[in-house]
Amino acid sequence: MSKFKSEFLHTLTERGFVHQISDETGLDDLLAKEQVTAYIGFDPTAPSLHAGSLIQIMMLHWFQKTGHRPISLMGGGTGMVGDPSFKDEARKLMTVDMIEENIASIQRVFANYIDYDRAESPALMINNADWLRGINYLEFLRDVGRHFSVNRMLSFESVKTRLDREQSLSFLEFNYMILQAYDFVELYRQTGCRLQMGGSDQWGNIVNGIDLGHRMETPQLYALTAPLLTTSSGAKMGKSANGAVWLNPDMLSAYDFWQFWRNTEDADVGRFLKLYTTLPMDEVARLSALGGSEINEVKKILATEVTAMLHGRAAADEAAETARKTFEEGALAENLPTIEVGKADIDAGIGILTLLVQAGLAGSNGEARRHIKGGAVKLNDKGVSDERMAVDADAVTEDGVIKLSLGKKKHILVKPA
Repeated sequence: MSKFKSEFLHTLTERGFVHQISDETGLDDLLAKEQVTAYIGFDPTAPSLHAGSLIQIMMLHWFQKTGHRPISLMGGGTGMVGDPSFKDEARKLMTVDMIEENIASIQRVFANYIDYDRAESPALMINNADWLRGINYLEFLRDVGRHFSVNRMLSFESVKTRLDREQSLSFLEFNYMILQAYDFVELYRQTGCRLQMGGSDQWGNIVNGIDLGHRMETPQLYALTAPLLTTSSGAKMGKSANGAVWLNPDMLSAYDFWQFWRNTEDADVGRFLKLYTTLPMDEVARLSALGGSEINEVKKILATEVTAMLHGRAAADEAAETARKTFEEGALAENLPTIEVGKADIDAGIGILTLLVQAGLAGSNGEARRHIKGGAVKLNDKGVSDERMAVDADAVTEDGVIKLSLGKKKHILVKPA
C-alpha cells in the first residue's frame, strides 16, 4: 500500500523514479488537493538530448498523466553559462546562435511524451532566455544575489568535488546555481510553478531555488529528484559502444534506438520496463518474472515500447521486424542502417579496415584490426580473417549493397554511390 495520497507520487515511487523529496508530506498534500505546475530544465548543450534524459522526460509525462501541468524549460539563458555540477572542467561556451539552433532541434522530441495542445491544462514550453538575457546586472545583484551565502554555496557537493580535485571553478560557473534558483522564482511568478524536478545531481541547485523563493516571499516550493542511472555493469545511461544514444531521429535511427534497448542487460530489464514504458505495473511484474530464453522476448517488448513512445508505433514495429528478419531469418533487411561509399573507391578496392571505420563499426584501424583477429567481422555473412582484404565491386550483392557485420547484432549496408 502506497504511503502517498497523490496519484503522481504513488506512480513515481512504484516505478522507481524517486531519489529525494524536499518535503514529502507537504508535496503529497498539495498534489492531492489541487492541480500543480512543475518544471524540469534542459540545457541545450547539443542538437539532441540522449537517452540519459529520458528519466526526466518520463517524469514530465507522468506528471501530466496524473492531472498536473508540466513545463519543459529550455535553458536559452543558463546555456550561455553551462552547468558545472560534477563536471571536471568548464563546458565549452556556445554562441547565442548555436544555443538557439540546439533548442529548435531539441524541443521537437517533447511532444512525443507530453501534450502541449490539449484543451485543458496543456504543457508549457518556456525558454529562460526570456528573463535571463535582459537582466540588469546591478539590480540582479541587489535583489537576488544578496540572498546567497558564498559559504553555503561552497558546501554543496557539486562545488566541493570540483575544488577538492584542485580544478578551477570560474566565477561564471559559480553564478549558474544563482541563475537556476532564480528560474524557479520566476516560473512561480509567471505560472504558479511550485515544484522543480531533475536528476539527483541537481539537488543542491533545486534546494537553492526553494530557499531563494522563501527569501523572496513565494509560497512553499518543492524539490523532487530521480536517481542518476547506470546499467548493472556500471555503464552510464544514454551511452553505447558507438557513442551517445540520441533521441532525435536525424542523429540516430529508430532501428539503432530499438537495438540499444534490445541489448539491455538481463538484470536491468524489469527496472527499465518500469522507468521507460507506460505498461501497467501488473504487466511489468509478469514480464519481469520471466527468465531463461524468454528474457529475450521481454527485451524485444521493452525495445518496441520505448521506441514507440519516441518514434511512433509504426517505426517501432518496423524496427522490430527488421531485426527479426536480420537475426532470425538471415535476410537482408532493407531498413538496416546504410552508409554510402564512393563507387570509385569500391571499384578500386577499399581496405576492410577503412570500411569498418567509415561504417562506424570501429573507432580506428587498430580497433578494426582487433575485431578481425577476434573473428567478429563478416562481409555478406561470411567471416573475414584477412585484415589486408580489399572490398571491391565483386562484393556488391544483387541488391546493390554490401552487408558489413560486427558480431551478431551490428549490421551496416554499404551502398556504392
